[in-house]
Amino acid sequence: MRILTVSPDLYRRHPIFLKQMHRLRAAVFGGRLEWDVSVTEGEERDRYDDFKPTYVLAVNERGIVAGCARLLPASGPTMLEYIFPELLEKGSLNPHPEMVESSRFCVDTSQTAGREGGQLHLVTRTLFAGIIEWSMANGYSQIVTATDLRFERILKRVGWPMRRLGDPVAIGNTIAIAGSLPADRVSFEQVCPPGYRSSRQIDSAPVRSAA
Repeated sequence: MRILTVSPDLYRRHPIFLKQMHRLRAAVFGGRLEWDVSVTEGEERDRYDDFKPTYVLAVNERGIVAGCARLLPASGPTMLEYIFPELLEKGSLNPHPEMVESSRFCVDTSQTAGREGGQLHLVTRTLFAGIIEWSMANGYSQIVTATDLRFERILKRVGWPMRRLGDPVAIGNTIAIAGSLPADRVSFEQVCPPGYRSSRQIDSAPVRSAA
């Protein structure tokens, strides 16, 4: 399992991986979770894909995208403020330059051969580590996201607990929650799965690329 980060300047270099990502999102959000999302020709997209996000992809040994997340600076349009303001206690994020929003996190658990430590899939922890690593490398110290209570429990179990930004709210068939997560070396080392390697340097120590 390896992490691939696809920034806007790399979109044209990785069209196959991005196509797989959009298909995975359609299968998870439109299919398994039955969210009200837009799926066209088997791919899920929304307006936030037009704002040139960076995508963090977990790619398995067969070259298949097993998980993904989308990252956008919180200074620009965010899903939390424009789509889910009811999840925020004050209706606003109060964004700052070191805040990034993570959205469309999903994992194809059928592609990974078991759970790390009997609790969490390797691909999930690999994605957590990749998100934190990219955030640190690009000057972000805080990650905000809208998720659900089940995912909040996963974050707590792996030792990366989320600070709530408001009360849970029923949205469709999901109990949604907004939260904030630290992007720092302590968090990275907590979630990092065995075998995770890095070609990037953070704090002068090697920390990317999952084996």
